[in-house]
Amino acid sequence: MPPRRRSASGYRGVRDRPNGGFYAEIRSGDLRLSLGTYDTAHEAARAFDAAAWRLGRPRRQMNFQDVHTLQQALDVAPPPRVNSAQDREEHTSWQRRLLVAQEDERVMAEWRRRHPEDVAYEQGYWARRREEDSRRCCEERLDRRRRKALASAQADIVNAGGRSFFTEEDECWFDICLSTSDDTNDDDDGADDWSVWD
Repeated sequence: MPPRRRSASGYRGVRDRPNGGFYAEIRSGDLRLSLGTYDTAHEAARAFDAAAWRLGRPRRQMNFQDVHTLQQALDVAPPPRVNSAQDREEHTSWQRRLLVAQEDERVMAEWRRRHPEDVAYEQGYWARRREEDSRRCCEERLDRRRRKALASAQADIVNAGGRSFFTEEDECWFDICLSTSDDTNDDDDGADDWSVWD
């Protein structure tokens, strides 16, 4: 039997996987022995060579000529990947979640098809919410601008030698630091906006 040509990975017995990994396998007649998937082509080739040594293959059928014994091949081969019960359980859980999400999408598409009036009502509701949120944000921004202008005016009076109607411990002095930018955060709950201190 003629020797097998090298794959696109550049190593004998190693193939590229679509997910970016490298799959190693060794063939003996009709038998295919899977050696697993590795992060790099080099690791997969080392695993191939270790298996070739175990099967008694001649060195010319190996990827690396720097290994002279089975023990050396085993020493430089990467450890096999271990798929634990926890790994399998996590994979099964993710598969179930994916199936549930796909079924949800299918059911929602069917619901939208059967109940267009509900879809129109929902879209109207969210349009009203966006409008109310926009109006509320605008009012809050105007209020911040008014408070900041008042605090700045009081600071100018004090700097000119006058007296402010704010006391020294009054929290209104902090309004000087308020952000009045139009670039507000949509996730802002309006509690406070101390962007100057960030």
